[in-house]
Amino acid sequence: MSHKAGFVNIIGNPNVGKSTLMNAFVGEKLSIITSKAQTTRHRILGIVNGEDFQVVLSDTPGIIKPAYELQESMMGFVKSAFEDADVLIYMVEIGEQALKDEAFFKKITNSKIPVLLLLNKIDKSDQEQLEKQVQVWSEKVPNAEIYPVSALEGFNVKEVFNRIIELLPDSPPFYPKDQLTDKPERFFINETIREKILMHYKKEIPYAVEVDTEEFFEEEKIIRVRSVIMVERDTQKGIIIGHKGSALKRVGMEARKDLEAFFGKQIHIELYVKVNKNWRSNQNQLKRFGYNN
Repeated sequence: MSHKAGFVNIIGNPNVGKSTLMNAFVGEKLSIITSKAQTTRHRILGIVNGEDFQVVLSDTPGIIKPAYELQESMMGFVKSAFEDADVLIYMVEIGEQALKDEAFFKKITNSKIPVLLLLNKIDKSDQEQLEKQVQVWSEKVPNAEIYPVSALEGFNVKEVFNRIIELLPDSPPFYPKDQLTDKPERFFINETIREKILMHYKKEIPYAVEVDTEEFFEEEKIIRVRSVIMVERDTQKGIIIGHKGSALKRVGMEARKDLEAFFGKQIHIELYVKVNKNWRSNQNQLKRFGYNN
């Protein structure tokens, strides 16, 4: 029996629903989802296996014009997504007009590999607006197949996934068939904690934060975790902790709940906050946190 396998890379502007789509395909919450832009910082692989196929999906950071070293690294992950894709998913949302980086847009329109342009959040539009948007994008990206979708509601998601499988080359699997992602357990602990910070803190705070899980001990019935939340200034540390530790306690409780569902085990989390000045512009610190690799 023939077997198909390949890399399907999802790109687009910030906050268009790339992570929601990836999680819908995989059936697991691998990428964090919030209403804030620039939520995804890494390139995250999600692997979907069938008897005769393996789809290696890649969620990437939203395309922006970098303002500091961390954002430069994030755009490096996007560039790498063009290099190994067998199928490229370009995701836009209703009302959007263009990609925020002209060079990336030219790469899409000049792509020699199949491009699926997904017009997301159609649940927020009417038929007339949808038809106009399909016309606009078919002229802008004539090499793409266009699919209206709602990643959140699941509309057309299965149809797109079936089309992806059709487009994949014949190939043996790239990863073991029982593997879900390329990231280790600690990565998902870090991301879950960071998601709660994105949800509950405003302005600059979420973007000045990085999480580092220093200890991870898995026992038969419980996983014990010690994680450090890095901030850039002392004032940010105080805000993260909150009055008598109340804000930090909320982050820990909500993260524990999600992680217990993800791992299927009891989780014990110890959270600490440290100041790591200007880590977003420090090459050594960025490398330590998995950027600039």
